[in-house]
Amino acid sequence: MAGRSCYVVAANVHVVMTAYRDLVYRNILNHAALVTPDGMPLVWGLRWLGVRDQPRVYGPDLMLAWCQRAADLGLPIYLYGGTADRLVRLKAYLQQRFPALVISGSQAPPFRTLSPEEEAIDVQRIRQSGARVVLVGLGCPKQEQWMYRQVNQIEAVMIGVGAAFDFFSGEVSQAPRWMMALGLEWVYRLSQEPGRLWRRYLINNPQFMVLFGLQLLRQGWRRLNSPD
Repeated sequence: MAGRSCYVVAANVHVVMTAYRDLVYRNILNHAALVTPDGMPLVWGLRWLGVRDQPRVYGPDLMLAWCQRAADLGLPIYLYGGTADRLVRLKAYLQQRFPALVISGSQAPPFRTLSPEEEAIDVQRIRQSGARVVLVGLGCPKQEQWMYRQVNQIEAVMIGVGAAFDFFSGEVSQAPRWMMALGLEWVYRLSQEPGRLWRRYLINNPQFMVLFGLQLLRQGWRRLNSPD
């Protein structure tokens, strides 16, 4: 994968529900090189659907795993997203944790929608940096939309890592691992950022549960009515 222009999506309930409502975004997910289940509700759902050994692929852990791989193989990485201050702290954290890691550049784009000219300038910077891995921390759905547009424009693996920039820069604290294992990470994150996240969790989560319950019922009905 490291020699391709492609992107990886770490999907949680928010990503899935956005794709459920938005056909264009769903197409973006369908064109990803890899979509991983980032969130215990998706892991449990896959297991109930028959993927018995499915583990969680937590976005921040995925980011660190790629940084370790990039350091081991000498692959330069690029950080795209967040704010300038957060990127300074993030780079310091990564360089301390992975001394051999080459960070060939970073960019904190404005939170507003970029013009085509502004986006082209950012893409040119990334191309000139020689990065082979681009870690994208723009949040859902913006980061997936951005990566989709850059396929064949940026000769690198692009990985959407969501809130990982905030976590590793020290801006936001991560939930304890025991809460993650119990599927309660959303409770912790909601307590940290209620104004930003209440809609995501209090609307998306119940809708996901209802829709997934209906999917399980349909699957069970088909099994009951299928010929032996």
